Amino acid sequence: MLTQLQISNYALIDELCVRFKTGFSVITGETGAGKSILLGALGFATGDRADTGVLYDKEKKCIVEAQFELKDETLKPLFEANDLDFETECIFRRELSPQKKTRAFINDTPVSLQTMKDIGSRLVDIHSQHDSLLLTDANFQLRLLDDIAQNNEPLSDYQAEYENYTTLKRKLDELQDLATKNTAENDYLKFQLDELDKADLKEGEYTDLEQTLHIMENAEEIKGLLVTANSLLDNSENAILGQVNSLSGTLQKIRQLLPDTDTLVERIETLKVELKDIAYDLRHKEDETQFDENELLVMQERYDLLSRLMIKHHVSDLEALIALRDNLKEKVNTFENIDEAVAKTEKELNNSEKRLTSYAKVLHDRRCQAAITFGEQVTTEVRQLAMPFAVFQVQVEGTKAFTAKGTDSIHFLFSANKGIVPDDISRVASGGELSRLMLSIKSAVSNYNYIPTLVFDEIDTGVSGEVAAKIGSIMQQMSLSLQLISITHLPQVASQAEHHYFIYKDHTGQRSQSHIRLLTHEERINEIAKMLSNDTVTTEALRAAAVLLG
Repeated sequence: MLTQLQISNYALIDELCVRFKTGFSVITGETGAGKSILLGALGFATGDRADTGVLYDKEKKCIVEAQFELKDETLKPLFEANDLDFETECIFRRELSPQKKTRAFINDTPVSLQTMKDIGSRLVDIHSQHDSLLLTDANFQLRLLDDIAQNNEPLSDYQAEYENYTTLKRKLDELQDLATKNTAENDYLKFQLDELDKADLKEGEYTDLEQTLHIMENAEEIKGLLVTANSLLDNSENAILGQVNSLSGTLQKIRQLLPDTDTLVERIETLKVELKDIAYDLRHKEDETQFDENELLVMQERYDLLSRLMIKHHVSDLEALIALRDNLKEKVNTFENIDEAVAKTEKELNNSEKRLTSYAKVLHDRRCQAAITFGEQVTTEVRQLAMPFAVFQVQVEGTKAFTAKGTDSIHFLFSANKGIVPDDISRVASGGELSRLMLSIKSAVSNYNYIPTLVFDEIDTGVSGEVAAKIGSIMQQMSLSLQLISITHLPQVASQAEHHYFIYKDHTGQRSQSHIRLLTHEERINEIAKMLSNDTVTTEALRAAAVLLG
């Protein structure tokens, strides 16, 4: 249930905090005082789209917090699925910055707006004045009937199989399309695959060939340079190593005369060792560098083959060519085993269809059973609202096609007059009748504990007298199984609530502000007297108000 709503910087509200109680509560106040603003803030806190014009102070952030008490753990799996902590005290917080950026939190954890809306819709149902039109929506009708039939589990089973069924159907279509393609296409794929298989592609080969060919094509020049380097270092009259040896001998003599030249001798000796290693490596490189014209020709032919294949198949490297070969192999295998694949998928699809048909029948039977009970309950309720001959029926028609929700087409049928056959609600119900029907439907649904908190925004508009009293009585009865909050202008409704909140405007500051307070019994008598006598409180009105309150 909703336990508290705290609002900061929203529309006509600077700061407001209201605590709600269990049972039946009403909210009254003059037109424009902010009753609908309060519900707008609650909707904002539970995931409705943000109206960027709601900032009371354009320079400050708007924050709305709705606190709920979760009495059971039916929603725990939904919280866990969204990585949220499930706690008895649950706080929804929504923020809107002056820069028009919005953020959403559940129990201080940031969430997406869709997550907030999905969970919020399971905690509170806010019925605005225009929501009665939902009764004409086929999806709403089906969802409502499934709530009454308690079809969560069978619908989940059906939808899981439906997803499997549609996947198999799509796969079969693709296989059958592939099977009907021209055989020449398969032959062409085989030809391409055969050509690539014969090429015996190996990863990294192309790069290695490039490097080796570069060396072999320049082998003569490389060998000449190595010979020159060897000659300069060790194989000539004035070779570097010879001169270094001479330098070493000279330094040895100097060291005998200048003792502090020891380090110079050591450095020359180190240099001699390094130069000898270099000379050895150069000779080894010179011996290794051979020019084999036949080997070069073979490598060039291999390199040219790989280059042609890459150009032919429009790929930039050998790895892409290998991936293309593997893809061709898969396609060819599919072609060769297409009949077997089609037969296997057809069998799987047939088995899935049988399971889906079974699940759909379970849904259909439960819906038909619920439709009878639901129709009778709503008819009983609506006949108490100045429509003594009204009939409400739910028609469940089976269809051949599978849909995401089963194989049923749902229609709400209604007749307000004696002797008139019920017809589709969208064609025969007036606006006032839709409102009374919606109240009767919500009353019937409340018996199934489908939502912990229900909020009505002037669902009683356009009625008075005995019908208004009956609406109040119905709401009072509904509040036995859920928390019900109703915005109303009718004293007959307000008088039957357990708790009465009054919204009013304060004009003492620079700007008007909306406030709310819970009325005492004496204040309720005075407020209901105003409602009875159009704001003129008379003795008779006060007496009548006291009678209404009992």
